[in-house]
Amino acid sequence: MTGAGDDATGATGGTSGGDGGDADRDRRVLPLVVRIERSAPPERTDALEAAALAVLALLDDPRALDGGEWAEAVRVWDGSRFRKVVRRARGAEWRRVLDLPGVTVTSGTAEVRVHPPVPLDGWPKDLSRLQVSGTELTDSSEPGPPGDVVLWLNPGLTMSAGKAMAQAGHAAQLAWQASTDDARRAWREKGLAVSVRTADPAAWAGLVASGLPVVRDAGFTEIEPGSRTVVADAPWLREGGR
Repeated sequence: MTGAGDDATGATGGTSGGDGGDADRDRRVLPLVVRIERSAPPERTDALEAAALAVLALLDDPRALDGGEWAEAVRVWDGSRFRKVVRRARGAEWRRVLDLPGVTVTSGTAEVRVHPPVPLDGWPKDLSRLQVSGTELTDSSEPGPPGDVVLWLNPGLTMSAGKAMAQAGHAAQLAWQASTDDARRAWREKGLAVSVRTADPAAWAGLVASGLPVVRDAGFTEIEPGSRTVVADAPWLREGGR
């Protein structure tokens, strides 16, 4: 899994690259923690979908909205080249994570807890000590048909589970930003359901050129700078966010 450098931006109808450094002292990072017990690791696709759902849950949480206790941190983070860091926890580590402010989501076999954005150099101790590498996840069977909201992974890239989780989170965030209030309301009524699937190689170029939100990675870890990693797809996104 990867833990640092998952910096990305994107747009509907195009992409833009991540920045070249951390000079801005106001920069924030979004911590995502996936529960991985030795005896029962989650399915890879479940973990990716849980990460995406966790990001959406945070963005839609009353504490992240105007007047909420997380609002300023989320505003600073959401308005910049957003960064997400994925770490893993089990046992007592996971229980300590649950004591920190945040939101826990479950998707299939996976549990992910998202915490309000923190300064790049100001991580809470119980998060900073968690491991960011050394674990890989797999699927024991082929994922089923996707739902209405699909985050299509680039079939030409190989990413660790942690890297892919962060990229799925980026795509979910772009989809949320590109959605109108009415579309968000309808999505919320469906539990913010989201599917993560690998795109058909023959369809990838068309997805990138379709005008849908596209994640472009800064390339700090694992892949080349500027790589297009995920396309966010939903009926209303194809209709301009309506």
